[in-house]
Amino acid sequence: MSALSKKQTLWCAVSGALAGLANGFFGGGGGMILVPLLATKCGLTQRQSFANSVLIILPLCAFSSLIYLLRGSLDLAVASPYLLGGLLGGFLGGKLFRGLDMNILRRVFALFILYGGVKSLL
Repeated sequence: MSALSKKQTLWCAVSGALAGLANGFFGGGGGMILVPLLATKCGLTQRQSFANSVLIILPLCAFSSLIYLLRGSLDLAVASPYLLGGLLGGFLGGKLFRGLDMNILRRVFALFILYGGVKSLL
């Protein structure tokens, strides 16, 4: 990929800010904002958008977690089993990602977003 244009750089910064806002406000969900914006506004392919989203979300989640921990809202004993399962799932997902058809991945991603939206409304 070549260097980003000024417009793409601005969109990438805005995308990161929106993802950080979502993570800080909702405790997650920044990837749902990042993936479509990276693909449509920042000049990345769909596969690059998913992969870069993971890299971008890592420090955002770490920073948000630190804030929640300092405010006393994070229970590490409760979170630990989810973290271990998440690490295993992330490893397996990363292995499967390589050979997955992007049309299928896009549809599954859209279903997760739809499911989350419906659950939030109900």
